[in-house]
Amino acid sequence: MKKIHRFHILLAVIVSLLAVAGVSVAADTMWDKTFAKSDKVIHEKISYPNRYGLTISADLYRPKNMDQSPKYAAILVGTPYGGVKEQGAGIYAQTMAERGFVAMAFDESYNGESSGEPRHLSSPDIFVEDFSAGVDFLGTRSFVDKNKIGVIGLCGSGGFALTAAQVDHRIKAVATASMYDMSRVIRKGWKDTMSNEQRNKTLDQLGEQRWKDFEIGSPLLPQGFPKEAADSIPEGLDPISSEFWEYYAMPRGHHPRSHGPFTQASNMAFMNFPLLNYIDTISPRPILFIMGDKAHSRYFTEDAYKMAAEPKELVIVPGARHIDLYDRTDMIPFDKLEAFFSSNLK
Repeated sequence: MKKIHRFHILLAVIVSLLAVAGVSVAADTMWDKTFAKSDKVIHEKISYPNRYGLTISADLYRPKNMDQSPKYAAILVGTPYGGVKEQGAGIYAQTMAERGFVAMAFDESYNGESSGEPRHLSSPDIFVEDFSAGVDFLGTRSFVDKNKIGVIGLCGSGGFALTAAQVDHRIKAVATASMYDMSRVIRKGWKDTMSNEQRNKTLDQLGEQRWKDFEIGSPLLPQGFPKEAADSIPEGLDPISSEFWEYYAMPRGHHPRSHGPFTQASNMAFMNFPLLNYIDTISPRPILFIMGDKAHSRYFTEDAYKMAAEPKELVIVPGARHIDLYDRTDMIPFDKLEAFFSSNLK
């Protein structure tokens, strides 16, 4: 598996060099995902702008036997926080395309192959906007019914997807898997254990860091996952960090464009931008919450489910940890997702 992964990295480098040289490469030779390509779908790399003028890079998946006459329901899939479209989001998009939907996985602004400087910046406002920008693109395709667009948010993008749906009524149905509320965990700490004193100290440190970033001319970017897949989990990591290392740093889910952390000063914006204040206003559009019963993150989903208004549904996957709903196709309830969107994107 490690040899295959290194081959994909080498292939991506070769493709990049050819692109710089002005050589176009056929889509089939550009497969750089962490999962196998399905022979049941048509894959296309596309890009489009968001309202900030940033260019979003995305992978569009369509059923291979797609009839060109009717318009299809479409599903937009957001990545886990710090992930890229070539990982879990792509698995969801490709699988939903196998099941008859037009589906698209995208990289958030400043990350992956999407544009924006400095790299690996995180913004709650812009990441929410990226969902609406995806709806802009999908809703203007000739083969998509713009009144039948749903979204799936994985991990951190689950919070961004819900926030977008609070104000973007074009989103007709929302599903989340292993959701993280990033504004909550950054402002309040893990399981809301951060004290006011600790928060104020953190904000003071972030303010100082902004001065340093300004003087240096570039923001502090914490060390991320290794550029090449690791063989093992380092000793001494806490259980949550170990779980993320297992996915992002090892052959299971490692991708060279998935750095992990974001610029340090990005956290300041999340402390001032609660994401789910209006989750109840998504109603009467439906929400499907999916979580693993072993997930360290399950309290985010449980609380969001309580705050949301009907119609809503909570699916608990037995034995699944947080990261298992990124890529474990034997655990991800795709039958449920298909039924949910088929019913609600009529």
